[in-house]
Amino acid sequence: MNIQQLLSPFRRAVNDYKMIDDGDKIAVGVSGGKDSLTLLTLMRAYQRYFDCKFDLMAVTVDMGFVANAYQPVQKYCDELGVEYRIVKTDIAEIVFDVRKEKNPCSLCAKMRRGALNNEITSNGYNKLALGHHLDDVVETFMLSLFYEGRLSTMQPKSFMSRSGVTLIRPMIYLSEKDISGIVKTLPVVHNPCPANKHTEREGMKKLLTELSEKYPDINEKFANAIMHPERYNLWDNLKR
Repeated sequence: MNIQQLLSPFRRAVNDYKMIDDGDKIAVGVSGGKDSLTLLTLMRAYQRYFDCKFDLMAVTVDMGFVANAYQPVQKYCDELGVEYRIVKTDIAEIVFDVRKEKNPCSLCAKMRRGALNNEITSNGYNKLALGHHLDDVVETFMLSLFYEGRLSTMQPKSFMSRSGVTLIRPMIYLSEKDISGIVKTLPVVHNPCPANKHTEREGMKKLLTELSEKYPDINEKFANAIMHPERYNLWDNLKR
């Protein structure tokens, strides 16, 4: 798919869950990976081509692994005409050197989200867009089932009461396969985290890949069960 083809399911998700309103100030969380850069590209295209008027900003939380790692993202944001902010932190040092966390992802995620929310609210932004796609939704569902024994997954839109920021995930109708067509055009930044590719999520991704060899449409089947509350009430139940 090219960017124009991706915009159709992207816009449908935005409309289905009323993710964007006139006058919004939306920050896109940009890690430098393919998913967040695809989201930024789609958000900018949506801002340009459709009637809804909103402010857009890209924000990266620099965890301190590599100096000046996000210069390619800065250049890309300049080309798009999107304001870009880099939040410098010492998260890497705290998690890996000071705390020496054996399972670092949970603490890291909390600290990154805190830094991101602080930057957003201090600049008057009311929404945070994250680049989770359909595969992420399914993986989260399976992780919750396997490791917690409950039915839970990512919400398309949710209000974070502590920060007052609304979280939106406009790519939930797009699969990882869908976005692969534009990845080569994006300035993807290598993830230097030592935990990268060694997480429970990565293990679940591999399991689903193996299952898809025998059941080619397994992700779509899971997504169908998750995304139709009128039939299964999964997301409706999660809101209670």
